[in-house]
Amino acid sequence: MSKSILLIVFAFFCINCSSDNNEPAPTPTPAETLYFPPLSGTTWETKTLESLGWKQSAVQPLLDYLELKHSKGFIILVNGRIVMENYFNGHDAITNWYWASAGKTLTSTMTGIAQQENLININNKVSQYIGTGWTSIPLAKENLITCKHLLTMTSGLDDSTDDVSPAALTYVADAGTRWAYHNVYVKLQDVIAQASGQSWSNYFNAKLRDKIGMNGTWFTSGNNIVYYSTTRSMARFGLLMYNKGKWENNVILNENYFNEATNTSQNINLGYGYLWWLNGKANYHLPQSQLTFQGSIIPSAPSDMFMALGKNDQKIYIVPSKKMVVIRMGDAADNVNLALSDFDDTLWKKINALYQ
Repeated sequence: MSKSILLIVFAFFCINCSSDNNEPAPTPTPAETLYFPPLSGTTWETKTLESLGWKQSAVQPLLDYLELKHSKGFIILVNGRIVMENYFNGHDAITNWYWASAGKTLTSTMTGIAQQENLININNKVSQYIGTGWTSIPLAKENLITCKHLLTMTSGLDDSTDDVSPAALTYVADAGTRWAYHNVYVKLQDVIAQASGQSWSNYFNAKLRDKIGMNGTWFTSGNNIVYYSTTRSMARFGLLMYNKGKWENNVILNENYFNEATNTSQNINLGYGYLWWLNGKANYHLPQSQLTFQGSIIPSAPSDMFMALGKNDQKIYIVPSKKMVVIRMGDAADNVNLALSDFDDTLWKKINALYQ
């Protein structure tokens, strides 16, 4: 009798297993593709806060803070789609504004493009491309300075002035031994112009701007060459860099260079790549200082974030873990006019409130 009961139980178990196996497997939700807006026109897909599970109640405090802090343009992209796009203080979607030092990342990107086209090698000395005598330091010391030193702010040249005339470029330390935020990076634009046989602007427009549908123009302002564009054009560049240098399936910047550019580039300032700022490192330096600050540059922001930071709080924040690109253009948030201020930390606390 017990043997019969066991057989019945076993048969019932087998029937149930067979029934389970015959049920169709649940259809997996397809992963959302990364979106790229068309190269021309104003079409740009959007995504609602509700679809992301974000909090509508956190939106107005963020917008109030942005307006209070003299912002002009603000965009959040998630997976390439616009989640927030807001303009303040007379600014709108077609108004151009300056990138300030956030535009250094454009020069970094163009340097990588010129290298992948075999026009330059960043490990070669600067004088190989623009001739000797571009500084006033001894030739043996000048010949130590490579393009990579300009990308990493380790030229060893005096950083007390933005002047990049030979007379102003004086010796402080051997190249590679001192990190100092310096306007001398603009010499990379001369390197690229000489190597390409084109003007800097023409080469930039052909190889980067027009390929991702940006607008914008370079202007000379004192000792600086500054880029002006719409907020959406800044977001297009941020999206390109979020996707590691690819626009849809087109490689604009190769991934090897992108990885070098957005990781620690030297052992003095861990928070600096190739003209990109890096969050979440053990320590960092700031402009006009030789002090080492411990911890992350923006403690409230994601640790994997990399950033383009410009005077008067021009910002490109790129956060791979959140699939996010965040843009802020405007006047200085506070009286601090350097690349970084406490505005960043407070702003990220308000952005975090959207989804935490």
